[in-house]
Amino acid sequence: MIENMPIKIPNDLPAKQILQDENIFIMDDNRAMHQDIRPLHIAILNLMPLKEQTETQLLRMLSNSPLQIEVTLLMPETHESKNTPIEHLQSFYTTFEHIKDKKFDGMIITGAPIENLPFEGVTYWDELTEILEWTKKHVTSTFHICWGAQAGLYYHYGIKKLPLKDKLHGVFKHSVSDPYCPLVRGFDHEFMVPHSRHTTVSEEDIVRHDKLRLISTSEEAGLYIAMSKDDKQIFVTGHSEYDPETLKQEYERDKARGMDPKTPHFYFPNDDDTKEPESTWKSHAHLLYSNWLNYYVYQMTPYLMEEIGE
Repeated sequence: MIENMPIKIPNDLPAKQILQDENIFIMDDNRAMHQDIRPLHIAILNLMPLKEQTETQLLRMLSNSPLQIEVTLLMPETHESKNTPIEHLQSFYTTFEHIKDKKFDGMIITGAPIENLPFEGVTYWDELTEILEWTKKHVTSTFHICWGAQAGLYYHYGIKKLPLKDKLHGVFKHSVSDPYCPLVRGFDHEFMVPHSRHTTVSEEDIVRHDKLRLISTSEEAGLYIAMSKDDKQIFVTGHSEYDPETLKQEYERDKARGMDPKTPHFYFPNDDDTKEPESTWKSHAHLLYSNWLNYYVYQMTPYLMEEIGE
């Protein structure tokens, strides 16, 4: 049996059994204590409504490495989550107030289905900006996803999001703009990525900014990856972590709400939503996260965690 990266997570986290069934090596506290290495400490600020689903997706992405990882799950203190059982949140999540004096090797800030709101209109915007500022001195590398990427670009660099005429929903072809960037090392000339959003960011705004690099784009979906030139902030506008069924769930949810959504592009075989979708992005997704962990977290973070940000 080939073992993937040992992920150290709480014993009762629902994602544990799912990942073990997929042959992903999950480590308990006792075994972790007997490994003579320092684990990478990764914080995940989970802003998605279905937190258990997102946890599993991201832990799966972090599994494709020989490194030991210890994960801390965060939620906003200034927002009430209505789609995840309170027992789950109380058991497995903490808030920024309880970890703000700590340092982390890496951090993931997820998306959130609130693109049509002004950033300042988001209930937890003040809390999020405090976290974004905190990452500069307390995190070696921060990986922002979808709305989280747009929020990070706006806060750190003043780049505004732009409304789309129609929701960008489907799986789209992408290419690499900066082939020498380690984050995209090993990527194919063309690769597929899921997107699900109502807003976008201008590629020109990224190119014009003297502190940012344009890494990957799509003719249909626009900007995909940008990052700061100091390698500390990474912005990914798509959902490479999505399961094969996630876009289908969102599509069926919108239909049930009477919203008459368009069929996700390039997702169902022959655009027939009665057929099961197939994953065409899994290899790219795993490579993206393993490259981030290797080149921007493991190889950049100091061995002594107190030296992070100094």
